[in-house]
Amino acid sequence: MFPIEFTRSLQEILPASEAEELCAALEAPSPVSVRYNPYKITDEAPGRAVPWCRYGRYLKERPSFTLDPAFHSGAYYVQEASSMFIGHLYEQAMARIGRNRDAGLRILDLCAAPGGKTTLLATLAGLENIVVANEVIRARAMTLADNVRKWGLGNVVVTNNDPAHFAGLQEYFDVIAVDAPCSGEGMFRKDLQAREQWSPENVRLCAQRQRRILSDIWGSLKPGGILLYSTCTFNRTEDEENIAWLVDQYDCEPIEVELDPAWGIVRSEEAGICTFRFYPHRVEGEGFFAAVLHKADGKVRLRTPKPRRTILVPLPRPAATVVGRWFGQPEHMCFAQAGDNIYGYYGESYPMVKVLSESLSVVYSGVLAGQLFGGKLRPEHPLALFHDLASDSAPSVRLGLEEARQYLRKQEIDVSLLQEGINLVRYGELPLGWIKRIGHRANNMYPKELRIATL
Repeated sequence: MFPIEFTRSLQEILPASEAEELCAALEAPSPVSVRYNPYKITDEAPGRAVPWCRYGRYLKERPSFTLDPAFHSGAYYVQEASSMFIGHLYEQAMARIGRNRDAGLRILDLCAAPGGKTTLLATLAGLENIVVANEVIRARAMTLADNVRKWGLGNVVVTNNDPAHFAGLQEYFDVIAVDAPCSGEGMFRKDLQAREQWSPENVRLCAQRQRRILSDIWGSLKPGGILLYSTCTFNRTEDEENIAWLVDQYDCEPIEVELDPAWGIVRSEEAGICTFRFYPHRVEGEGFFAAVLHKADGKVRLRTPKPRRTILVPLPRPAATVVGRWFGQPEHMCFAQAGDNIYGYYGESYPMVKVLSESLSVVYSGVLAGQLFGGKLRPEHPLALFHDLASDSAPSVRLGLEEARQYLRKQEIDVSLLQEGINLVRYGELPLGWIKRIGHRANNMYPKELRIATL
Protein backbone atom coordinates (compact mmCIF):
# COMPACT_ATOMS: atom_id res chain seq x y z
CA MET A 1 0.00 0.00 0.00
CA PHE A 2 1.07 3.56 -0.69
CA PRO A 3 0.56 6.66 1.47
CA ILE A 4 -2.80 8.28 0.67
CA GLU A 5 -1.18 11.68 0.13
CA PHE A 6 1.19 10.10 -2.41
CA THR A 7 -1.60 8.59 -4.51
CA ARG A 8 -3.42 11.92 -4.42
CA SER A 9 -0.27 13.71 -5.59
CA LEU A 10 -0.07 11.42 -8.62
CA GLN A 11 -3.46 12.67 -9.77
CA GLU A 12 -1.97 16.16 -10.04
CA ILE A 13 0.39 14.97 -12.79
CA LEU A 14 -1.54 12.07 -14.37
CA PRO A 15 -5.14 11.27 -15.24
CA ALA A 16 -6.82 9.09 -12.59
CA SER A 17 -6.72 5.96 -14.75
CA GLU A 18 -3.00 6.41 -15.46
CA ALA A 19 -2.27 7.05 -11.80
CA GLU A 20 -3.82 3.66 -11.06
CA GLU A 21 -1.68 2.04 -13.78
CA LEU A 22 1.43 3.63 -12.29
CA CYS A 23 0.59 2.34 -8.79
CA ALA A 24 0.04 -1.14 -10.22
CA ALA A 25 3.43 -0.97 -11.96
CA LEU A 26 5.05 0.04 -8.69
CA GLU A 27 3.78 -3.21 -7.16
CA ALA A 28 5.20 -5.32 -10.01
CA PRO A 29 8.74 -6.79 -10.13
CA SER A 30 11.50 -4.47 -11.27
CA PRO A 31 13.27 -5.10 -14.57
CA VAL A 32 16.90 -6.21 -14.37
CA SER A 33 19.42 -4.16 -16.30
CA VAL A 34 23.19 -3.82 -16.53
CA ARG A 35 25.59 -1.60 -18.44
CA TYR A 36 28.67 -3.24 -19.86
CA ASN A 37 32.17 -1.77 -19.97
CA PRO A 38 33.25 -1.28 -23.62
CA TYR A 39 36.88 -1.02 -22.51
CA LYS A 40 36.72 -4.58 -21.19
CA ILE A 41 34.08 -6.29 -23.33
CA THR A 42 34.65 -6.03 -27.07
CA ASP A 43 32.19 -8.74 -28.15
CA GLU A 44 28.45 -8.15 -28.31
CA ALA A 45 27.14 -8.16 -24.76
CA PRO A 46 24.27 -10.52 -23.89
CA GLY A 47 20.76 -9.28 -23.20
CA ARG A 48 18.23 -7.00 -24.86
CA ALA A 49 19.29 -3.43 -25.59
CA VAL A 50 18.25 -0.49 -23.42
CA PRO A 51 17.12 1.85 -26.22
CA TRP A 52 18.54 5.11 -24.82
CA CYS A 53 21.95 3.68 -23.83
CA ARG A 54 24.13 1.79 -26.31
CA TYR A 55 25.92 -0.04 -23.48
CA GLY A 56 22.77 -0.93 -21.52
CA ARG A 57 21.18 -4.37 -21.54
CA TYR A 58 18.05 -5.89 -19.99
CA LEU A 59 18.43 -9.38 -18.57
CA LYS A 60 15.64 -11.97 -18.49
CA GLU A 61 16.22 -12.68 -14.82
CA ARG A 62 18.43 -11.46 -12.01
CA PRO A 63 21.52 -13.68 -11.69
CA SER A 64 23.72 -13.91 -8.62
CA PHE A 65 25.99 -10.99 -9.47
CA THR A 66 28.06 -11.65 -6.34
CA LEU A 67 29.08 -15.05 -7.69
CA ASP A 68 29.92 -13.81 -11.19
CA PRO A 69 33.66 -13.17 -11.63
CA ALA A 70 32.92 -10.91 -14.62
CA PHE A 71 31.08 -8.54 -12.27
CA HIS A 72 34.11 -8.33 -9.97
CA SER A 73 36.38 -7.67 -12.95
CA GLY A 74 34.42 -4.54 -13.89
CA ALA A 75 33.09 -6.02 -17.12
CA TYR A 76 29.66 -4.55 -16.35
CA TYR A 77 27.84 -2.41 -13.80
CA VAL A 78 24.42 -3.23 -12.39
CA GLN A 79 22.50 -0.03 -13.14
CA GLU A 80 18.82 0.81 -13.27
CA ALA A 81 17.83 1.41 -16.91
CA SER A 82 16.06 4.76 -16.50
CA SER A 83 19.09 6.37 -14.86
CA MET A 84 21.20 5.46 -17.92
CA PHE A 85 19.30 8.24 -19.73
CA ILE A 86 21.78 10.73 -18.24
CA GLY A 87 24.29 9.41 -20.77
CA HIS A 88 21.91 10.24 -23.64
CA LEU A 89 21.41 13.76 -22.27
CA TYR A 90 25.17 14.23 -21.91
CA GLU A 91 25.91 13.15 -25.48
CA GLN A 92 23.09 15.20 -26.95
CA ALA A 93 24.03 18.32 -25.00
CA MET A 94 27.74 18.13 -25.83
CA ALA A 95 26.98 17.64 -29.51
CA ARG A 96 24.62 20.64 -29.50
CA ILE A 97 27.25 22.96 -28.07
CA GLY A 98 29.97 21.50 -30.28
CA ARG A 99 32.09 20.01 -27.51
CA ASN A 100 31.57 16.30 -28.05
CA ARG A 101 35.15 15.85 -29.29
CA ASP A 102 36.92 18.24 -26.93
CA ALA A 103 39.83 17.15 -24.77
CA GLY A 104 40.48 18.48 -21.30
CA LEU A 105 36.83 18.47 -20.23
CA ARG A 106 36.11 18.70 -16.52
CA ILE A 107 32.96 16.87 -15.43
CA LEU A 108 31.55 16.84 -11.91
CA ASP A 109 29.16 14.14 -10.72
CA LEU A 110 28.15 15.84 -7.50
CA CYS A 111 26.01 13.20 -5.74
CA ALA A 112 27.80 10.22 -7.20
CA ALA A 113 27.54 7.14 -4.94
CA PRO A 114 27.37 4.28 -5.60
CA GLY A 115 28.81 5.05 -9.05
CA GLY A 116 26.37 4.23 -11.85
CA LYS A 117 26.34 7.69 -13.42
CA THR A 118 30.03 8.22 -12.66
CA THR A 119 31.14 5.13 -14.57
CA LEU A 120 28.72 5.98 -17.39
CA LEU A 121 30.03 9.55 -17.72
CA ALA A 122 33.64 8.34 -17.45
CA THR A 123 32.99 5.96 -20.34
CA LEU A 124 31.32 8.56 -22.55
CA ALA A 125 33.71 11.41 -21.72
CA GLY A 126 36.79 9.65 -23.05
CA LEU A 127 40.09 8.93 -21.34
CA GLU A 128 41.59 12.35 -22.05
CA ASN A 129 38.95 14.04 -19.87
CA ILE A 130 38.37 13.96 -16.12
CA VAL A 131 35.32 13.05 -14.04
CA VAL A 132 35.17 14.23 -10.44
CA ALA A 133 32.85 11.90 -8.52
CA ASN A 134 31.79 13.42 -5.22
CA GLU A 135 29.91 11.90 -2.29
CA VAL A 136 29.32 13.75 0.96
CA ILE A 137 28.88 10.64 3.15
CA ARG A 138 32.26 9.05 3.84
CA ALA A 139 31.16 5.40 3.85
CA ARG A 140 29.32 5.87 0.56
CA ALA A 141 32.36 7.63 -0.89
CA MET A 142 34.44 4.53 -0.13
CA THR A 143 31.91 2.33 -1.94
CA LEU A 144 32.04 4.76 -4.86
CA ALA A 145 35.83 4.48 -4.93
CA ASP A 146 35.59 0.67 -4.99
CA ASN A 147 33.32 0.80 -8.03
CA VAL A 148 35.55 3.33 -9.80
CA ARG A 149 38.61 1.11 -9.24
CA LYS A 150 36.69 -1.88 -10.55
CA TRP A 151 35.56 0.00 -13.68
CA GLY A 152 39.25 0.60 -14.39
CA LEU A 153 39.38 3.60 -16.74
CA GLY A 154 41.73 5.81 -14.72
CA ASN A 155 39.99 9.11 -15.56
CA VAL A 156 38.07 9.59 -12.29
CA VAL A 157 38.81 11.52 -9.10
CA VAL A 158 36.66 10.46 -6.12
CA THR A 159 36.07 13.19 -3.53
CA ASN A 160 34.32 13.39 -0.17
CA ASN A 161 33.06 16.97 0.12
CA ASP A 162 29.96 19.00 0.86
CA PRO A 163 28.69 20.80 -2.25
CA ALA A 164 29.59 24.12 -0.63
CA HIS A 165 33.27 23.08 -0.64
CA PHE A 166 33.35 23.48 -4.42
CA ALA A 167 32.96 27.25 -4.07
CA GLY A 168 36.73 27.64 -4.47
CA LEU A 169 36.50 26.09 -7.94
CA GLN A 170 34.64 28.98 -9.57
CA GLU A 171 33.64 28.44 -13.22
CA TYR A 172 35.80 25.31 -13.29
CA PHE A 173 33.58 22.53 -14.65
CA ASP A 174 32.27 22.08 -18.18
CA VAL A 175 29.53 19.68 -17.05
CA ILE A 176 27.92 19.19 -13.65
CA ALA A 177 25.53 16.30 -12.98
CA VAL A 178 23.31 16.63 -9.91
CA ASP A 179 21.39 13.43 -9.20
CA ALA A 180 19.81 15.08 -6.20
CA PRO A 181 18.95 13.27 -2.95
CA CYS A 182 15.17 13.00 -3.06
CA SER A 183 12.06 11.43 -1.59
CA GLY A 184 12.58 8.31 -3.72
CA GLU A 185 9.05 7.91 -5.08
CA GLY A 186 10.31 6.36 -8.29
CA MET A 187 12.02 3.57 -6.33
CA PHE A 188 8.98 2.52 -4.27
CA ARG A 189 8.86 -0.98 -5.74
CA LYS A 190 12.55 -1.54 -4.90
CA ASP A 191 12.77 0.35 -1.62
CA LEU A 192 10.01 -0.29 0.92
CA GLN A 193 11.75 2.01 3.40
CA ALA A 194 11.26 4.90 0.97
CA ARG A 195 7.50 4.22 1.10
CA GLU A 196 7.48 4.22 4.89
CA GLN A 197 9.46 7.46 5.14
CA TRP A 198 7.47 9.35 2.51
CA SER A 199 5.43 12.36 3.60
CA PRO A 200 4.46 15.73 2.07
CA GLU A 201 6.75 17.39 4.61
CA ASN A 202 9.69 15.21 3.57
CA VAL A 203 9.05 16.13 -0.07
CA ARG A 204 9.26 19.82 0.83
CA LEU A 205 12.44 19.27 2.86
CA CYS A 206 14.01 17.40 -0.06
CA ALA A 207 13.12 20.23 -2.44
CA GLN A 208 14.72 22.78 -0.12
CA ARG A 209 17.89 20.69 0.14
CA GLN A 210 18.00 20.27 -3.64
CA ARG A 211 17.86 24.05 -4.10
CA ARG A 212 20.66 24.54 -1.59
CA ILE A 213 22.79 22.03 -3.50
CA LEU A 214 22.07 23.71 -6.82
CA SER A 215 22.83 27.17 -5.49
CA ASP A 216 26.06 25.93 -3.88
CA ILE A 217 27.31 24.43 -7.13
CA TRP A 218 26.05 26.84 -9.81
CA GLY A 219 29.10 29.12 -9.52
CA SER A 220 31.41 26.17 -10.26
CA LEU A 221 29.86 25.66 -13.70
CA LYS A 222 31.55 27.50 -16.55
CA PRO A 223 29.50 29.93 -18.64
CA GLY A 224 28.47 27.84 -21.64
CA GLY A 225 28.57 24.72 -19.47
CA ILE A 226 25.94 22.01 -19.04
CA LEU A 227 23.92 21.11 -15.94
CA LEU A 228 22.28 17.68 -15.81
CA TYR A 229 19.61 17.57 -13.09
CA SER A 230 17.82 14.38 -12.10
CA THR A 231 15.77 12.78 -9.33
CA CYS A 232 13.98 9.49 -8.82
CA THR A 233 10.70 11.17 -7.90
CA PHE A 234 7.37 11.95 -9.59
CA ASN A 235 6.22 15.07 -7.75
CA ARG A 236 6.49 18.52 -9.30
CA THR A 237 7.89 20.05 -6.10
CA GLU A 238 11.24 18.28 -6.49
CA ASP A 239 11.20 18.26 -10.26
CA GLU A 240 9.59 20.95 -12.43
CA GLU A 241 9.35 23.51 -9.65
CA ASN A 242 13.10 23.26 -9.05
CA ILE A 243 13.75 23.77 -12.76
CA ALA A 244 11.52 26.84 -12.75
CA TRP A 245 13.37 28.11 -9.67
CA LEU A 246 16.73 27.64 -11.42
CA VAL A 247 15.59 29.59 -14.46
CA ASP A 248 14.25 32.34 -12.22
CA GLN A 249 17.44 32.59 -10.16
CA TYR A 250 20.11 32.08 -12.82
CA ASP A 251 20.77 32.70 -16.50
CA CYS A 252 19.77 29.35 -18.00
CA GLU A 253 19.14 28.39 -21.61
CA PRO A 254 17.45 25.32 -23.11
CA ILE A 255 19.20 22.46 -24.92
CA GLU A 256 17.40 20.54 -27.65
CA VAL A 257 17.40 16.77 -27.14
CA GLU A 258 16.33 14.19 -29.71
CA LEU A 259 13.96 11.59 -28.31
CA ASP A 260 12.39 8.54 -29.94
CA PRO A 261 8.64 8.49 -29.08
CA ALA A 262 8.80 4.69 -29.04
CA TRP A 263 10.87 4.85 -25.85
CA GLY A 264 7.80 5.85 -23.84
CA ILE A 265 9.52 8.76 -22.10
CA VAL A 266 7.23 11.70 -21.40
CA ARG A 267 8.80 14.86 -22.73
CA SER A 268 7.54 18.21 -21.52
CA GLU A 269 8.73 21.76 -20.90
CA GLU A 270 9.10 23.89 -17.79
CA ALA A 271 10.13 27.56 -17.98
CA GLY A 272 11.41 26.89 -21.50
CA ILE A 273 13.57 23.92 -20.39
CA CYS A 274 12.98 20.40 -21.72
CA THR A 275 12.10 17.88 -19.02
CA PHE A 276 11.85 14.10 -19.20
CA ARG A 277 9.76 11.77 -17.05
CA PHE A 278 10.02 8.01 -16.78
CA TYR A 279 6.86 6.28 -15.58
CA PRO A 280 7.22 2.54 -14.86
CA HIS A 281 3.88 1.78 -16.55
CA ARG A 282 5.20 3.37 -19.77
CA VAL A 283 8.90 2.48 -19.78
CA GLU A 284 10.89 -0.56 -18.75
CA GLY A 285 12.58 1.08 -15.80
CA GLU A 286 12.04 2.83 -12.49
CA GLY A 287 10.55 6.27 -11.94
CA PHE A 288 12.94 9.01 -12.97
CA PHE A 289 13.00 12.71 -13.83
CA ALA A 290 15.71 14.55 -15.74
CA ALA A 291 16.40 17.93 -17.30
CA VAL A 292 19.39 19.50 -19.05
CA LEU A 293 20.27 23.21 -18.94
CA HIS A 294 22.85 25.36 -20.66
CA LYS A 295 24.51 28.07 -18.54
CA ALA A 296 24.41 31.25 -20.58
CA ASP A 297 27.66 32.25 -22.27
CA GLY A 298 29.79 34.86 -20.61
CA LYS A 299 33.39 35.70 -19.92
CA VAL A 300 35.08 32.90 -18.05
CA ARG A 301 37.17 34.11 -15.15
CA LEU A 302 40.03 31.65 -15.02
CA ARG A 303 40.67 31.03 -11.36
CA THR A 304 43.04 28.42 -10.06
CA PRO A 305 42.56 27.88 -6.33
CA LYS A 306 45.61 28.38 -4.17
CA PRO A 307 47.05 25.03 -3.11
CA ARG A 308 46.51 24.12 0.52
CA ARG A 309 49.15 21.42 0.53
CA THR A 310 51.25 19.35 -1.85
CA ILE A 311 49.75 15.90 -2.29
CA LEU A 312 51.18 14.48 -5.52
CA VAL A 313 54.91 14.51 -6.29
CA PRO A 314 56.03 13.60 -9.83
CA LEU A 315 58.00 10.35 -9.95
CA PRO A 316 61.68 10.63 -11.02
CA ARG A 317 62.31 9.33 -14.53
CA PRO A 318 64.12 6.08 -13.55
CA ALA A 319 61.27 5.11 -11.21
CA ALA A 320 58.68 6.17 -13.77
CA THR A 321 60.32 3.87 -16.31
CA VAL A 322 59.99 0.93 -13.91
CA VAL A 323 56.33 1.66 -13.25
CA GLY A 324 55.61 2.39 -16.90
CA ARG A 325 56.42 -1.21 -17.87
CA TRP A 326 53.13 -2.23 -16.24
CA PHE A 327 51.08 0.10 -18.47
CA GLY A 328 50.11 -0.64 -22.04
CA GLN A 329 50.80 2.91 -23.26
CA PRO A 330 53.14 4.51 -20.71
CA GLU A 331 53.93 7.35 -23.12
CA HIS A 332 50.43 8.71 -22.45
CA MET A 333 50.80 8.52 -18.68
CA CYS A 334 52.22 10.61 -15.86
CA PHE A 335 53.28 8.93 -12.63
CA ALA A 336 53.18 10.58 -9.23
CA GLN A 337 53.69 9.56 -5.64
CA ALA A 338 51.55 10.27 -2.58
CA GLY A 339 53.21 8.88 0.52
CA ASP A 340 54.45 5.40 -0.41
CA ASN A 341 51.81 4.88 -3.10
CA ILE A 342 52.41 5.47 -6.81
CA TYR A 343 49.56 6.52 -9.10
CA GLY A 344 49.21 6.66 -12.85
CA TYR A 345 47.37 9.49 -14.62
CA TYR A 346 46.70 10.35 -18.22
CA GLY A 347 49.12 13.10 -19.14
CA GLU A 348 46.49 15.62 -20.26
CA SER A 349 44.48 15.30 -17.06
CA TYR A 350 47.32 15.19 -14.51
CA PRO A 351 47.48 19.01 -13.98
CA MET A 352 43.74 19.00 -13.25
CA VAL A 353 44.08 16.10 -10.82
CA LYS A 354 46.90 17.92 -9.01
CA VAL A 355 44.75 21.04 -8.54
CA LEU A 356 41.81 18.98 -7.32
CA SER A 357 44.00 17.02 -4.89
CA GLU A 358 45.19 20.27 -3.34
CA SER A 359 41.69 21.78 -3.13
CA LEU A 360 39.36 18.95 -2.12
CA SER A 361 39.22 15.88 0.09
CA VAL A 362 40.27 13.23 -2.44
CA VAL A 363 39.53 9.60 -1.62
CA TYR A 364 40.94 8.07 -4.80
CA SER A 365 42.23 9.18 -8.20
CA GLY A 366 43.75 7.78 -11.37
CA VAL A 367 45.17 4.28 -11.07
CA LEU A 368 46.82 3.11 -7.86
CA ALA A 369 49.80 1.22 -9.30
CA GLY A 370 51.55 0.09 -6.12
CA GLN A 371 54.76 0.72 -4.18
CA LEU A 372 58.42 0.50 -5.18
CA PHE A 373 60.71 -1.84 -3.24
CA GLY A 374 64.28 -2.40 -4.32
CA GLY A 375 63.64 -0.97 -7.75
CA LYS A 376 60.63 -3.23 -8.36
CA LEU A 377 56.92 -2.45 -8.27
CA ARG A 378 54.70 -4.30 -5.85
CA PRO A 379 51.40 -4.01 -7.74
CA GLU A 380 48.12 -3.08 -6.07
CA HIS A 381 44.70 -4.46 -6.94
CA PRO A 382 43.46 -1.44 -9.00
CA LEU A 383 46.36 -1.88 -11.43
CA ALA A 384 45.14 -5.40 -12.25
CA LEU A 385 41.72 -4.00 -13.19
CA PHE A 386 43.06 -1.07 -15.24
CA HIS A 387 41.84 -1.45 -18.81
CA ASP A 388 45.29 -0.72 -20.28
CA LEU A 389 47.40 -3.01 -18.13
CA ALA A 390 50.42 -4.15 -20.16
CA SER A 391 49.78 -7.65 -21.49
CA ASP A 392 53.27 -8.78 -20.52
CA SER A 393 53.34 -7.13 -17.09
CA ALA A 394 53.18 -10.49 -15.32
CA PRO A 395 52.48 -14.14 -16.17
CA SER A 396 48.75 -14.90 -16.39
CA VAL A 397 46.84 -17.79 -14.91
CA ARG A 398 43.36 -18.40 -16.38
CA LEU A 399 40.84 -19.90 -14.01
CA GLY A 400 37.50 -21.57 -14.58
CA LEU A 401 34.34 -20.46 -12.84
CA GLU A 402 34.74 -22.39 -9.59
CA GLU A 403 38.46 -21.65 -9.31
CA ALA A 404 37.78 -17.96 -9.94
CA ARG A 405 35.22 -17.97 -7.14
CA GLN A 406 37.80 -19.58 -4.86
CA TYR A 407 40.19 -16.77 -5.68
CA LEU A 408 37.52 -14.12 -4.98
CA ARG A 409 36.94 -15.75 -1.57
CA LYS A 410 40.70 -15.47 -0.87
CA GLN A 411 40.95 -19.23 -0.74
CA GLU A 412 43.92 -21.32 -1.88
CA ILE A 413 44.67 -21.80 -5.57
CA ASP A 414 46.58 -24.81 -6.94
CA VAL A 415 50.18 -23.57 -6.79
CA SER A 416 51.19 -25.75 -9.74
CA LEU A 417 49.18 -23.40 -12.00
CA LEU A 418 51.41 -20.46 -11.10
CA GLN A 419 54.84 -19.25 -12.07
CA GLU A 420 57.26 -18.07 -9.42
CA GLY A 421 56.57 -14.50 -8.31
CA ILE A 422 53.61 -12.26 -9.18
CA ASN A 423 50.88 -13.72 -11.41
CA LEU A 424 47.83 -12.02 -12.90
CA VAL A 425 44.64 -14.00 -12.24
CA ARG A 426 42.17 -14.01 -15.13
CA TYR A 427 38.67 -15.33 -15.61
CA GLY A 428 38.78 -16.00 -19.32
CA GLU A 429 40.40 -12.82 -20.61
CA LEU A 430 39.13 -10.66 -17.73
CA PRO A 431 41.68 -9.80 -15.02
CA LEU A 432 40.57 -10.35 -11.42
CA GLY A 433 43.68 -9.48 -9.40
CA TRP A 434 47.12 -10.66 -8.34
CA ILE A 435 48.50 -13.79 -6.74
CA LYS A 436 52.11 -14.49 -5.78
CA ARG A 437 53.85 -17.84 -5.80
CA ILE A 438 56.63 -18.25 -3.29
CA GLY A 439 58.11 -21.70 -3.72
CA HIS A 440 55.47 -24.30 -2.82
CA ARG A 441 52.89 -21.84 -1.53
CA ALA A 442 50.80 -19.04 -2.97
CA ASN A 443 49.79 -15.70 -1.50
CA ASN A 444 46.30 -14.69 -2.66
CA MET A 445 46.56 -10.89 -2.98
CA TYR A 446 42.86 -10.21 -3.48
CA PRO A 447 41.83 -7.41 -1.05
CA LYS A 448 40.26 -8.93 2.05
CA GLU A 449 37.64 -6.15 2.24
CA LEU A 450 36.37 -7.14 -1.24
CA ARG A 451 36.32 -10.91 -0.82
CA ILE A 452 32.99 -12.63 -1.35
CA ALA A 453 31.38 -14.69 1.36
CA THR A 454 31.72 -18.47 1.28
CA LEU A 455 28.39 -20.01 0.23
